[in-house]
Amino acid sequence: MSITVNLYYTGKNGAARKFAGEMESSGTAGLIRQESGNERYEYFQPLSDPETVLLIDQWRDQEAIDCHHASPMMAVVARLREKYDLHMRVERYIADQGGIPADDAKFIKK
Repeated sequence: MSITVNLYYTGKNGAARKFAGEMESSGTAGLIRQESGNERYEYFQPLSDPETVLLIDQWRDQEAIDCHHASPMMAVVARLREKYDLHMRVERYIADQGGIPADDAKFIKK
C-alpha cells in the first residue's frame, strides 16, 4: 500500500527552484531516497507556474513516513524551507491496489 504525497512548494523570485536545487546538490534528496521505505522522491516544475516546484514523495506505508519525519533529514528540510521562505500545499494519495483498469489501459501507449 504505497502512499504518495505531492508537496507543492511556492516562493518568490525562483526560491522554490533554488530550494530543490540545494536539496539535490547538498545530497539531502539522495539521502532521503536511501531511507527505508522510500519509493520515490522527485522534483518537478509545473509549466504554468514558474514559482512552484512539485515534490512527488512516495513511501511504502505510514510507518515509513513516520520514520522519515523523525529522521535528521527533516531538520535539514525544515531549515531549507525557512531559508527560501516557502509555502506549501499538500495532497496525499493511497495507491490503487487493483492497478489500471483495462478500459483505461487502452489509452496508454507504452
